[in-house]
Parts: sequence; structure tokens; C-alpha cells
Amino acid sequence: MATKQNNAIYDLHDKPPFFTWLGLSLQHLFSMFGATVLVPLLVGLNPGVALFTSGVGTLLHLLITRGKVPAYMGSSFAFIIPMASLMKTIGYPAVAQGIISVGLVYLIVAFIITFTGTSWIDAIFPAEVVGPIVMVIGLSLAGSAASSATTMNGKYDWKIFVVALITLLATIAFNMFLRGFLGLLPILLGIIFGYIVALLFGLVDLSPIATAHWFQLPDYETFIGKDGFKFYPAAVLSMAPLALVTLSEHLGHLMVLSKITGHDFFANPGLKRTLTGDGAASVVAGLVGGPAVTSYGENIGVMQLSRVYSVWVIGGAAFFAVVFSFIGKLSALISTIPGAVTGGVGFMLYGVIAAAGLQVIVDNKVDYSQKRNLMIAAPILVVGIGDFHLQLGTQVNFSGVAIATLLGIILNLILPKIAASEK
Repeated sequence: MATKQNNAIYDLHDKPPFFTWLGLSLQHLFSMFGATVLVPLLVGLNPGVALFTSGVGTLLHLLITRGKVPAYMGSSFAFIIPMASLMKTIGYPAVAQGIISVGLVYLIVAFIITFTGTSWIDAIFPAEVVGPIVMVIGLSLAGSAASSATTMNGKYDWKIFVVALITLLATIAFNMFLRGFLGLLPILLGIIFGYIVALLFGLVDLSPIATAHWFQLPDYETFIGKDGFKFYPAAVLSMAPLALVTLSEHLGHLMVLSKITGHDFFANPGLKRTLTGDGAASVVAGLVGGPAVTSYGENIGVMQLSRVYSVWVIGGAAFFAVVFSFIGKLSALISTIPGAVTGGVGFMLYGVIAAAGLQVIVDNKVDYSQKRNLMIAAPILVVGIGDFHLQLGTQVNFSGVAIATLLGIILNLILPKIAASEK
């Protein structure tokens, strides 16, 4: 166990004892499961394959980054619209080609960075830009958490509200009052406690567990159709540009992870390796029938709360994701966790990411009496949290977070250091 200058309980390469490792890994698995399987359900893909590719993608990312970045790869929401459209009109071979093209964009950018270096990152991402962007990454998810914590099938339900609130309060209590082994698992315990409360309120449907098989092979698919290979340029053109959206999210998540853990991942292992890891994970997902993947805010929130940054724990979560993808009843059990519970926990997970952004601002003593800093932070926060997005046609949609990130970079580069009225 390590207690270092970053206040870690288990740092990057610390290996927890077996049962502690087991609990911490399951905590990460439970935290990301709902979002990861939601994407394939919305698109029409197999949830078991999505769970499998999230685990394999994470292990591949750890391998490529030499076990230096504790990032979990889950299903990306950025590609839902084009994937759903392609599934209805052409089928998975087209979706697969689009996903593979997204991974290739990452790999190309990583190749370019190999020659250009990353010194430009410090110039475009100073604290007055990073802090608000990190806050937006967390707060932009607040609406999703609130919706899950108040509605069922699109209708408001007071029972959902009560279960979510109890789950949130229980998670806070576990964080504040537990110590030792249990003190490392506040999120997992909050989910279990919330699940029990949801059972008592009649919000859990146990039938999927009863009907699921113990062993269930995921329904793998490929980019080759039943009639052989056919290239779908429309799929590539509709999905590859969206890699620009997830690239900005990648930078944001890497900034958050660097701040939380106290390790500069832009310097070591370097952006070229983290991008290569993300790209390779998406390519593999496209080859076997899964959605494109990206690093997950839920798991970053878990690390912030638990102060456990061990890649062994992230690797353990990935291992269990792969195993659970073959065990139907276990996957079904996790899938029955209601939105009230995940929403209640989400209030905490997303909030701590926003708090990490606030800490960036405080630690770097960003002065908001200066107009320049205000002119950068204000639009980033409102554009990102309000989801001021750019939609081009029916398939290309740049999220508010992506627009806010780009806007922050541009404003930082073009605004003068001192406003004319302050001279």
C-alpha cells in the first residue's frame, strides 16, 4: 500500500491484496456497466459483445500504454446516431467499417504526434482552460443522472426519486464513515444498498436473471456481410469525422486523470500511446461486433472518490467484464440495476469530476477578477453544460463538450493577456 504525495491509497502500480483487488475491480465494473450496455441496446447491437469489447479494449489500452494509465474503455455515446441509422438501413458490416475508421483516425493522429511532439499541449491547455473544461466534463452528465434518478419509461415516478436519493445519501455515508477495506468500496456498497432498496420498492425486474443461461456466447459479428465483403464509404464518412469529438474527450479525460492521480500522462507514457490505445480498442471492437469505445467518466469518478489509481484494479475490472460477457446470469443480474440506483451514484461520480476541475482552478490560483479568464471560463461552462451542440445532417453531431473545448482553446490563443479596459 502506498501513501504518496498524490495522497493515493493504491498508486498506479500498487497491487492490492486479492480480496481488496476483487472488491475494487467489481466496483469499477458495476459503475460502468449500465452505460456500456445501454449503447448497444439503443443501437441494436449485442450487449454481451459490448461488455466483451470494453474489457478487451481496456486490457489492450493498458498493454499499449505499458500499464501507466488507469483508464477504462467503455461504449462511446458519440456514435449512437450514425450507428443506429446504419443498423436499420445496411446492417452491422457498415457499422463495423465506420467503427474501424474511427480507430484508424486515432492511430493516424497518434502517428503525427510521434513527429510533432506534445509541447503544444501546454500552450493550448493552461489552467484557465483546463479547469472549466474538466468541470464541464462532469457537469454535462448531470442531466443524464437526474433523468435516470427521476423518471421511468419517460414518466416521473416519486419512487425513483426516493431510491436515487437514498442511494446518494448511502454513498455519501459510506464515503465519510467507513474505514479499512470497506472504506475503499463506497461506490460498490452504495450500488448494492440502492439495489436492495429498489427491490423493496418493486423497481427491479428479476425475470432476465431467471431466463438467462449460465453460459452464453456473445453474438459476434464482423465487417464482412453474408454475401462477402462490400465497402461502405457512407459509413466511413458519417462516423470518421466524429472521432474529432471523442479526441477532445480523450484529451479532457487525460487531463482529469493527470490531475487526480498526480501523474503527467501527457509526458509519460505520452499522448501518442494513449491515442494508439484508444484507436486500437475501437478497431478490435469493430472487428468482433462491438461499438466504438472511449475512456469513461464513471471510472474516473470512482478513482477520485476511492483514491485508488492502480492499473491492477482497472485491469481486474476489464478481466471480469470479459468473463461476465460469457456468464449470462451474472450479466443479467448487473443489467437489472435500475436507473434510480445508477442515477443516484452518478450524482456523486459526475460531481467529483467537476470538483477536480474546480481544484485545478484553485491550485493554480486562476484570477477571475481578470476579464480574460472570465471570457474564457464563462462560455466554456455554459456551452458545455447547456450542450450547445453542432448537428450537421442527421448523423454528425458535435457535442456541447466538444464545442466548449474547441472554443476554450481558440479564446485562449486569440485573446490578449489584458483587456483594453484594464490597462
